[in-house]
Amino acid sequence: MKIMSNEQLVASYRDALKTEQDKDWAKVLKDEISRRGLRPFKNR
Repeated sequence: MKIMSNEQLVASYRDALKTEQDKDWAKVLKDEISRRGLRPFKNR
């Protein structure tokens, strides 16, 4: 995986969720997000 900033990582994860084809990539990104302790969506 490329080295990404936190913002790039979250944006890539959101894009992967929008496309149905990138389920495996979304899982990889979600694992990295959880390792970094980020929240990909704002709590409303």
